[in-house]
Amino acid sequence: MYKNYVIKKNIIMKKIKIISKSTIVVAVGLLLLVVTGFVSSPDARNFEIVKNLDIFYSLFRELNSYYVDDIEPEKLIHTGIEAMLESLDPYTNFFPESDVDDLRFMTTGEYAGIGAIITKRGKYVVISEPYEGFPAHEAGLRAGDRIIEINGENMIGGESTLASEKLKGPAQTQVKLKIERPGTKGNIDLTITRRLIHISSVPYYGMLDKETGIIIFSNFTVDCTQEVENAFNDLKNNHNMKNLVLDMRGNPGGVMDEAIKVANLFLPRGIEIVSTKGKVSQWDKTYRSPKDPLDLEMPIIVLISRGSASSSEIVAGALQDYDRAVIIGQRSFGKGLVQTPRNLAYNAKLKITTAKYYIPSGRCIQAVDYSHRNEDGSVGYIPDSLINEFQTKGGRPVFDGGGITPDIDTPVDNYPNLVFALVFQQTFFDFVTEYAINQQSIPTPDKFILSDDVYQQFKEYVVGLPDFKYQSESKEQLKKLTDMAKKEGYYDKLQESFEILESGLKPNVERDMDIFKTEVSELLSIELIKRYYYQKGAILFSLKDDKEVDFALETFADKEKYRKILISE
Repeated sequence: MYKNYVIKKNIIMKKIKIISKSTIVVAVGLLLLVVTGFVSSPDARNFEIVKNLDIFYSLFRELNSYYVDDIEPEKLIHTGIEAMLESLDPYTNFFPESDVDDLRFMTTGEYAGIGAIITKRGKYVVISEPYEGFPAHEAGLRAGDRIIEINGENMIGGESTLASEKLKGPAQTQVKLKIERPGTKGNIDLTITRRLIHISSVPYYGMLDKETGIIIFSNFTVDCTQEVENAFNDLKNNHNMKNLVLDMRGNPGGVMDEAIKVANLFLPRGIEIVSTKGKVSQWDKTYRSPKDPLDLEMPIIVLISRGSASSSEIVAGALQDYDRAVIIGQRSFGKGLVQTPRNLAYNAKLKITTAKYYIPSGRCIQAVDYSHRNEDGSVGYIPDSLINEFQTKGGRPVFDGGGITPDIDTPVDNYPNLVFALVFQQTFFDFVTEYAINQQSIPTPDKFILSDDVYQQFKEYVVGLPDFKYQSESKEQLKKLTDMAKKEGYYDKLQESFEILESGLKPNVERDMDIFKTEVSELLSIELIKRYYYQKGAILFSLKDDKEVDFALETFADKEKYRKILISE
């Protein structure tokens, strides 16, 4: 998901423009000789590298000299880098010096700023969510607040990326904001002291019943293992936890070393957790659990989803391969690629895919083959014919070729296009911003129930939006069926039936808001809870009606069922 970035600073590219052409030719020629070190090599591959670098430079030189309009060197090279990296895989990314902080945040979960998520709504940059307990929240910023100025600079019409850069800065420095708050006359001036913001990898943990605890584990950043360990010890020692649900649904992964440590919390010292294999054989390595475990006896259920990837799959796969935990949910994402940061010139970095990882049974869980693309450039999943069977330590069959397959597979919630449109167009967010103007409080997450009156207000709000639009997937499929029926000669005989069906599937906001009330109410409730009780409140509310959590509790309650899942018969 991460972007590729520009290769040179503006100042470097501006200097290139004023260097004489002859100097550039000599400099680039020397650069190719020195940097590649390949000119004297007879190897054909090395020659191809030098040749094509020379072609690239000469092409750029001709464009810069003769193209009818002035070109933007930075933008042009950015396009070249982006296209080059996109031809490989989605995880190999370039970070110039100005964006190295983004890479650091991915691995540490830390940055210096005010602690708030921002978004763009119309011409305004808006506070989407202040993190509870951080400077933005402590200063009184609320979701829905519009940022008018940052340090005296007008932000109206500006992009959220610009505002984000200006809100960040060294810890203990101040940033001045001018805020427009819906429902409040006049602007509000705030001075907020930035500080180090650490986003916890464990946004919530607690007890589901008298014996079962849950740890929600959202990402693998540096030192996240300590957060998981602290949560486990608190639940076990202070709340009498006898069973653990480790919730890694939607966890995209992160630092591989932390995955080894997290798995080691529940697996013996010295056993293999993961191994890596790549082009550079010297980097191939087997990683073993380095410490004595935290617990080897407590029953564990791991929750995963299609969004669980990378390090999440290492942990879930290792616990499955050693028959240590029952896995519940949907087949995981299938990202078995290892990225390594490499230093480049001008303090830039390249995050590059260097290897594939293999979990203890020998499985590689990579689901997509990026090295062999289809003629149209797309990539495909590993075909069934190439999927191999492996065995867990206890002899249970497990398979490669596509993520971690759960021991108990649960259905995915399917939402209608109406719901996707409400989320994508931020309709829930905008309604709650208006609703909160006159509603100072709502019941706590454990007691909150969305009333019919509030739902009716939301329905009328959506129906009254002139720009709210969405497509019906069923109608799109009907169009394809209609075209096929016309080709095959069925349409004329069944035209009336087709027309009735088309009329019934035509998007109708007022009707569909009634048909899909359950699905819409769920997400509206979460947005309301989050506005008043922040992220922890939304998590607490969601756990009340969570199918996978219910499956986990049922499985723990049936001790014989839990045992049989983990043994080979």
